[in-house]
Amino acid sequence: MTLVKICGLNDAAGLDAARAGGADMVGFVFFPPSPRAVTPARAAALAAAMPAEGAPLRVGLFVDAGDKELAATLEAVPLDILQLHGEETPERCAAVRARFGRPVMKALGIATEADLALLDAYAPVVDRFLLDAKPPPGATLPGGNAAVFDWSLLTRRAIPRPWLLAGGLTPGNVAEAIRATGAPGVDVSSGVERARGVKDPARIAAFLAAAKGA
Repeated sequence: MTLVKICGLNDAAGLDAARAGGADMVGFVFFPPSPRAVTPARAAALAAAMPAEGAPLRVGLFVDAGDKELAATLEAVPLDILQLHGEETPERCAAVRARFGRPVMKALGIATEADLALLDAYAPVVDRFLLDAKPPPGATLPGGNAAVFDWSLLTRRAIPRPWLLAGGLTPGNVAEAIRATGAPGVDVSSGVERARGVKDPARIAAFLAAAKGA
């Protein structure tokens, strides 16, 4: 069954819907420019309602964060996975993984086949990939832009680590995306919102049902 991550959660209703629908991962965004951003204190309060162990895993999304920011966040929130969604190099990913003792998921923006060449450089130092659409021109966020990339690119080569597909997924297209790419996991944020940064529990439930049933 496809692994599903609901990202950008910032309220109890969204988190409850993700858990009730069987989400495998829930994502908290620690990037202030994002409309989905939460403070470590807010994320800690939400995480307190979750089981200490087991699904869903708690994922923290960071964009080019320094060690001080990562340490302060981890002190407040019991994160299971660190998602690095900026311009982090393979060396930086390796350093974060070693210092903080958490699995690292590296997000890579995909627009052309050439972008997939980066997989080989990161594969030895990360635990999982998130393959997202490259931000469109003028976008101010590295993800969550409701943009879709050419899924056929992913059928032309093996992905050397477990991975999630992201970018413009919705309850209406996620089953097609899974069939087209063979993705073992999917990630959604804007596709389950009723307004920018505001999650819709009904859409979360619909997305999970569609993904799990694909």
